Formats: sequence, structure tokens, C-alpha cells
Amino acid sequence: MKVLVRTCIFLIVGMMLAVTAHAQDVLWQRLRAEADSLSDQGKEKQAISVSERALKVAEVTFGIYHQNVATSLNELALRYFREGDYASAGPLFQRALAIREKIFGPNRMYLAESLNNLAELYRVEGRPAEAESLYIRAITTWETVVGPKHLAVAQSMGNLGLLYRDQGEYPKAESLLTRALQITEDQLGPEHPEVARSLSNLGALYYHEGKYQEAESSYKRALAIEEKSLTPDHPYHMDTLRNLSELYKKTGKKMEARGIDARIRKIQSVKQ
Repeated sequence: MKVLVRTCIFLIVGMMLAVTAHAQDVLWQRLRAEADSLSDQGKEKQAISVSERALKVAEVTFGIYHQNVATSLNELALRYFREGDYASAGPLFQRALAIREKIFGPNRMYLAESLNNLAELYRVEGRPAEAESLYIRAITTWETVVGPKHLAVAQSMGNLGLLYRDQGEYPKAESLLTRALQITEDQLGPEHPEVARSLSNLGALYYHEGKYQEAESSYKRALAIEEKSLTPDHPYHMDTLRNLSELYKKTGKKMEARGIDARIRKIQSVKQ
């Protein structure tokens, strides 16, 4: 009878722990969704606070070397990154990468994501050698896991292309940005906003190379897509307009530049 009673107690305790763990998991998911919603509303500082709570819940519920903890670390790091707080983002990206390397080994999608994100941080921080190494690892991992024509491959290729552009290594940059554009176009179709973004990046490279005709063509294609798929005041659309205006001024096309600048002012006045 004592054995049966003890067994019943163990079962009850086990069930209570399972219920508690489930409740914490639900809380973690709810906090992540709340942070995403705040971010979509442009309330990034509030989103960061909620993501910090989600990370604490994940660490207590799942243990510090769990994939869900790495997910929360990555999400919080991305929010800091978007706010320009690179000092806060860096250690979080590094922790997420360390956990994923420990859990998954060298060839998993989550690992490639962490490699790309940390590389992007190093790129904007002006640490090109470290960024290049991580981008190459990310691309290799993506290609192994999902194949060479996946959108994730295009994203990391595009990022590495931007790094090479910033370093003045234009032939390398052009090869990667062109490949990234082709993959994106093949996967999403020629009228997708991500295709426009790739075209705009390629146009900026052509501008730096002095290939002004190719730059103008890329910017115009990007604008045509953005005008169909984005709001006029969308940051990507505004960046493309500014880049095209700068190109026209550089090449002496003053009338065209004035026309673009007038469009920019009109969009800004409506937004205000």
C-alpha cells in the first residue's frame, strides 16, 4: 500500500510539473506574439521589454541550453539591432549561436540563421574579416541544408555582396548581388518587393562602379515594382527614389532629379 501511495504521489507531482511547464510554454509564446505586435506598431522599445520577459521565461522553463532560449536570444538581439544598439545585440547573437552550435552541430537551418545575423552585425560595426567568415559559413550551411536556390541563400549572398561593395571589391559584390537577385526572382516572381530590394542594392553597386546606365535601369525597375506593391512612404521606396535622384544629379540630368525630388517632397508632405 505504501508503494502504491508513493507511486500516486509521484504521478500527481509529475502531472503538476507538466501542467506548469505547459503554462510557461504558453506564456512564452504569448509574450513573443505580443512583442511582434508591438514591433509591427513601431513600438520597438516596448517590444524589447516584452522580449526580455520572454527570454527570462524561456531560460527558467526550458534551461539555458535550449533551442527556445536561442530563439528568444535571437529575437531580442534583432530588436536591439534594428534600434542601432549594437552593443546589446552582439552578446545576444553570440549566445544564440553558441547554443545552436552545441545543440545542432554544423549543418542546420537555425545555425545558418545565427551565423548570418552575427555576420550582419559585424558588417555594420565595421568588422569585415569576421563578417565575411560568418557569411561564407552561413551560405555553405544554407546550401547544404536547403539547397543552393533557397531564398535564405539569396539573403546571405546579398549581405555578403553588400560587405564586398563597402570594401570596394566590386567584381565579387556584383557576382553575389546578381546571383541573389536571380534566386529571389525565380522563387518569388519578378514583381515581388524583395526583388525590388535586390534591384536597388544592385543599382547602388553599379552607381559606385560608375556604371550609371545599369544603375538607372536597376533603380527604375525597382521603382516600378515598389509602386505596385508598397505604400509611397515605405522606407524601401523612399530609399530608391533618393538613390535615383542622386544618380541623376551625378550624371547631370537636372530636370529628372528635380522631378524625383518633387515626388519625395509630395510624399513627405502627405505623411505629415
